[in-house]
Amino acid sequence: MPAITGLTLSHFRSHKLARLDLDDRPLAISGPNGAGKTNILEAVSLLSPGRGMRRAGADEIARKPEALGWKVAASVDSMGHQHELETWSEAASPRQVRIDGKSATQVALGRIARILWLVPAMDRLWLEGAEGRRRFLDRMTMSFEPDHAEAVLSYEKAMRERNRLLKDHVHDDAWYRALEDQMALSGAAIEANRDKALTRIALAQAGAQTAFPVADLEIEPALGHEGLRAALADGRPRDMQAGRSLVGPHRTDLMAIYSAKGVAARQCSTGEQKALLISLILANARALSEDIGAPPILLLDEVAAHLDADRRSALYDEIVALGAQAWMTGTGVELFESLGPRATYLSVTEENGVSAVIQH
Repeated sequence: MPAITGLTLSHFRSHKLARLDLDDRPLAISGPNGAGKTNILEAVSLLSPGRGMRRAGADEIARKPEALGWKVAASVDSMGHQHELETWSEAASPRQVRIDGKSATQVALGRIARILWLVPAMDRLWLEGAEGRRRFLDRMTMSFEPDHAEAVLSYEKAMRERNRLLKDHVHDDAWYRALEDQMALSGAAIEANRDKALTRIALAQAGAQTAFPVADLEIEPALGHEGLRAALADGRPRDMQAGRSLVGPHRTDLMAIYSAKGVAARQCSTGEQKALLISLILANARALSEDIGAPPILLLDEVAAHLDADRRSALYDEIVALGAQAWMTGTGVELFESLGPRATYLSVTEENGVSAVIQH
């Protein structure tokens, strides 16, 4: 199973220097608020493509007041192979990646270890704007298709250039056609990847032995390559008035229904919404385990919030049954009592702005 067996943080937020030697068990990380627990999970999230679970810029991560830069290094056991991953930024320079001593792209990280996360900010996923739900959808999709990230980057690059033409009221048909062809090509790949991901999530939820509710997910019907190209061409006058592209996968929204109750997720209680999110993360992990023969690494920040003791125990049992290395945080070690010896225990303290990690 994929597992991080060694992790080193250097000048990463509140951690001046932290080193961990680990096995493949789940990790229960406890400590007071503000001690630096979430910073550890954020560091792990940067071992995957993108800006990590906080979506922070490289210059925001470096420990203050030094601001010399930061580095995350990890030994990762993935599908029977040991890999050395490094990602860092020096003095607010762009983030860099190295895999097994060689320079690499962020996208390449997604082929080493699949990493999923659930953080408190996502508790309002079903109540706030569509952008957060799209990011959630694309993280799930990228876990199945690491190349999905490249399709998204290609689409967004072409869209930015098209938006620039729209804002400048450029009317050159040839320029628009070239950009719209690229948007349609990448956009169709994005749509197809998302549809496949939702199908896999649905199958993983069907008949699963779980204590968490099933969520039925829906997105708008795909337009496909030709449909997207035609919609973009037809929409130029309206887009020019708006100064941006108003149709395409960048406008997709993800809708969820609490299946057993037939109630939209946005209308559910806070506890039900949390349970639905946990259910989707577990379904994603089950599907990956079936598809690639190993579960992903899970990052579950303050996961015990809104869960009673029975639900917490059920969650831990499912994680252990999956064989997933889950990094979980909570303010007190008692929240992880039902895990017993099945987990590695870390405690995090903070003094004078410096975090310290103790491994038990």
